[in-house]
Amino acid sequence: MALNRRSFLELAAATTALTAIGVQASHAQDADTLRIGIAANGPRHSDPNLTTQGSDNWATEQMYEQLVRPDDGRFALTPEEYLPTLATEWTQSEDAKSWTFKLREGVQFHRNYGEMTSEDVVFSFERAIKEGTNRTILSNIESVVATGPYEIAITLKQPDVNLLGTSIFNNNTSIVSKKAYEEIGGEAFATDAVGTGPYELVQFDPEFGTRLKRHEGYWGDKAKIANVECVYIADTTARTLALLAGDVDIIEAVRAPGWIDSILQRDPTLKIDMTTPGSFNTLHINLTRKPFDNLLVRQALMHAIDRPAVAAALAPMGGVMAGLQPDFFPAGFKTEDLPAELQYPYDPEKSKALLAEAGFPNGISFDSLCSQREDYSSTMLIVQELIRPAGFNMNLIIGDHTAYHADNRSDKNTLAMHSSSYPPIPTQIYFQQLASASEVKSDGSGGGNYSHYGVAMPGIDDLLNQALTASDYETYLDLCKQIELQVLRDLPLIGLSTLGFTAVRSAKVDLGYEVESGYARWRFHRATKTV
Repeated sequence: MALNRRSFLELAAATTALTAIGVQASHAQDADTLRIGIAANGPRHSDPNLTTQGSDNWATEQMYEQLVRPDDGRFALTPEEYLPTLATEWTQSEDAKSWTFKLREGVQFHRNYGEMTSEDVVFSFERAIKEGTNRTILSNIESVVATGPYEIAITLKQPDVNLLGTSIFNNNTSIVSKKAYEEIGGEAFATDAVGTGPYELVQFDPEFGTRLKRHEGYWGDKAKIANVECVYIADTTARTLALLAGDVDIIEAVRAPGWIDSILQRDPTLKIDMTTPGSFNTLHINLTRKPFDNLLVRQALMHAIDRPAVAAALAPMGGVMAGLQPDFFPAGFKTEDLPAELQYPYDPEKSKALLAEAGFPNGISFDSLCSQREDYSSTMLIVQELIRPAGFNMNLIIGDHTAYHADNRSDKNTLAMHSSSYPPIPTQIYFQQLASASEVKSDGSGGGNYSHYGVAMPGIDDLLNQALTASDYETYLDLCKQIELQVLRDLPLIGLSTLGFTAVRSAKVDLGYEVESGYARWRFHRATKTV
């Protein structure tokens, strides 16, 4: 059955009526189609090099592959845990600056675009380095050259002992078909890219979502379910009721207080899949907007946010962040291990005193944009109430999730909450959200440093560069810890909480593996479904 937005709204109304009289709607399903309800208004890109909203990555995760990847359902905690994927083996030089990858032979691109060779891999990396959304992460790559039809060599500007995690297993460095790009054209390729994954694109519909089908020429074990549909249903009620009615099999959960308990009361057979730590919820303070250029104001804001209370309110998904890393990740701190002046305990009276010292004895008022999505809006509404007694009158302007990200990317926000999952490689969040090279630009061409840290004031660029040139892991970790402390002193970015990314699925769907950690999407190629 084809579903569109109207269908879902009608479904929501119908199901509400049925449940009001105690009858649960149920719809028979095709066992060969897995349908997931995505919490956004519509897809933006299917090209893994261009995706900027995490929702789109549910589809790209099925369609594209990298040279290596971790096992399904988890992060790789060490380089040894990465699995051969489009590369079968690799070597690195002693100084970790030269890497060679042997490519898997016989890998076929979707839609008869032929065999993947080193030419496609070089093309994909060069696109990512020049045009991708994570250019700063890839800026350490000096060159990627073909040394044979099934071999490539990567030369780095500086050593990187974590290259597999920082650059190789990266959505942007997913391998796409050079031939397809040249035939389809760059503009159309944004929504019609061609990869090698277990599913291939059938339809990209800005109103509905994406439809995928099994890649029959896949090099590995073929996907067990023939079709996957990523249906965009931003409305929480419609998405929830679509799952309860059986018209979708999985939904992105509502990461809001009490929601898990609520939906399990509706259907206790549902299965909950949750990553730990999940998303890093950070709050960017725009250093170019007064009075947030004043450190006393930022310190006042930090003391006004009861971060343990934010995490507790989001239970069972929330976790406390003392700095920018969870305490069990490399470079993470427990609050009690921080210097006393950097622990920032919740203290609204101290916040008011700091605001008065900064010249604002009557507090400040300001606007802040916020996404309608519940994990964003619920967290920012909690923050809004926490900081009000300290004298921060934040007017939240809540809008469409897709538009919110576009506005942040265009430097239109004052306090921009960002939610993103990261592997246990601390330099990634520093690169994306704090490096001056990632500074946001008003024309949308910049990166995710919405604070202008390192530009509006000195940042952590030097420490970051030292960490990335460290010749041993202990030195690397020590430098990352120094970055954590520097950020806590300067406060361009506040770690609000971690938030386990959560999906809820029908008991009729078996993913084929357990979800433990990882990015906010997972593959469906091992999933099975009963009706």
